[in-house]
Order: sequence, then C-alpha cells, then structure tokens
Amino acid sequence: MAHAHLAEMLDLDAEVLHDYHHEVTTWVTGQLPDRPRLIDVGAGSGTGTIALARARPDAEVVAVDVDEEMLSHLREQAAAAGVADRVRTVQADLDRPWPAIGPADLVWAAASMHHMASPAFALAQAHAVLRPGGLFAITELDSFPHFLTDPAGAALEDRCHDAVAKRRTEAGLHMDENWTARLIEAGFTVEAERRFDIALKPPLPAPVNRYAQVSLQRLLHGLADHLPAEDVASLQSLTTTLPTRTDLEVRTTRRVWLARR
Repeated sequence: MAHAHLAEMLDLDAEVLHDYHHEVTTWVTGQLPDRPRLIDVGAGSGTGTIALARARPDAEVVAVDVDEEMLSHLREQAAAAGVADRVRTVQADLDRPWPAIGPADLVWAAASMHHMASPAFALAQAHAVLRPGGLFAITELDSFPHFLTDPAGAALEDRCHDAVAKRRTEAGLHMDENWTARLIEAGFTVEAERRFDIALKPPLPAPVNRYAQVSLQRLLHGLADHLPAEDVASLQSLTTTLPTRTDLEVRTTRRVWLARR
C-alpha cells in the first residue's frame, strides 16, 4: 500500500505541476542530438521517463530504479502512454556500481540524487555512462508542497515540514547539497542552474485535492511518532476534509542543474 500511495503521489505531482514538468523536459531535451539515448536514474513511478519519451519521440529511454514494484507501475504507465516500445526498465541499486546502462546522451535525476548514499560516487557513475558532450540534469525540491491557506492549517503544515526536514537530516539525506560545486568536482561543466517558484492559486482542478490528501497522509504516516498527539489528531482530521475544500493552493520550489560532460 505504501508503494501504491507513493506512486499515486508522484503521478499526481506530474499532473498538477504539468506546466513546470513540461517546461523543464522541453528545455533539457531540446539540447540533445537526434535519436538520443536517455537514462532516468531513480525513476520511481516513471513520470520523468514518460515525459522524456513524449518530449523526444526519437529517443530511447532507460528507467533505472531499485524498486521492482515501481518499475512494474512504470511499465504499465508507459504502455498506457503509448511509449512502451521506447522504454526499457532496469532494476539496480544506484548506491552500488551502476550496471551497463550506457552510453547516454542524457542522465536525468529527478528528486533522486538526495537519496544517494554518496553523492560523489553517484556523480562519478553518471559521468562514466555519459558520452562526451552528454548532459546531466538534476532536479530537486526544497520540501514537499504546501497546500493550506488558513492560519491554523498553515501553521500545522509548517510544523510537519520542519519535522520532516529534521528527520531527513538525521537520516543523512542530501537535501541541501551544493550540486553546482559537486558537479564541478566530478568533472562536469555546469551550464545552468534554475529555480522555479511555483504558486498555484484557487480555484484549482480536482486532482489538487487528491494530491494534497495523499501528500498529507504520507506526512501523517511518517510523523505519527514524531509529533505531539494534538498535531497528529489535527492532521488526521484535516486529511478527511481535503477532498471537498476549495481554498487549497500549491506552493513549492524546484531547482534544476544542467551540466555537461
């Protein structure tokens, strides 16, 4: 069930933030040669894989993830999108030496680099699979999106995000990594660093309500033992109201680094 909820949240993220995802994939893939070979590392539910395949109908895309359930979901989504003939999946632990998945014209890492045990190792592996002149695109998020606008709800949401940030730091996730410096250290030439401040205001389409509900339910699941009892109770109550609320926003910041071998 946890896998299903994560896959749903990732799919909803791609749907709700369609304009952002479209702008980034169009920008990055527009710089590639004809018939490019693309590798999506930490592909998750496949939203990036499918977006890349749609943006470049002449491309082959290799989706790599450690989780076979996610890869199975990805294959189903690729078939539904009509791009399955150009998508291949590889199950691999990216904290170990990468399998023979190169050469590539683009390595795409969307919200996956912060999970790597050793950023330097992962960057070296990405450098190795790229052809000379190939591109490496890293996209990261500062935090989960914020949805609530009422003062009490927004304050609760802030406390939850602070608790998640603390847990991520304790777990050793690389959320605040200086990817520009890391890329240069790994031998890349950084060509661009872009920040996208996303703020979607009501009224918003129905998928936003489900996106908010799934996102906050995941916060509740992950923080149930790390929040005061009153905050847990408030969060539980709040998630039941989300499907019918009309005051939700979507506020998030995404960053993209584009580097060349």
